[in-house]
Amino acid sequence: MERECMEFDVVIVGAGPAGLSAACRLAQLNQDREGEALSICVVEKGSEVGAHILSGAVLETRALDELFPDWKEMGAPVSAPVQHDDFLYLTTELNHIRVPHFLTPKPMHNDENNHV
Repeated sequence: MERECMEFDVVIVGAGPAGLSAACRLAQLNQDREGEALSICVVEKGSEVGAHILSGAVLETRALDELFPDWKEMGAPVSAPVQHDDFLYLTTELNHIRVPHFLTPKPMHNDENNHV
């Protein structure tokens, strides 16, 4: 059996948020270097990038601000800022208890620069 062999300077396993962020940051840092470009390969097990990411999550955009300061101008598909949120404790299929904001852990507060 013959297999193809490819060589890269960096191989990143997983095209999730961390893997793609690492690849983007390495490429940005490499632009400042003189000489030959760094070859970066991202390997993903899914059929396409994002195949294993859950939807409906709230995105805290601080990482985007750090990696791509002009992400909004670039037309990133992040366009629905959080206007209001509630934390609910589900007691049954039909009932819930609203948890007061001051009792909700800080990481669960979806305000400021968070988007859906």
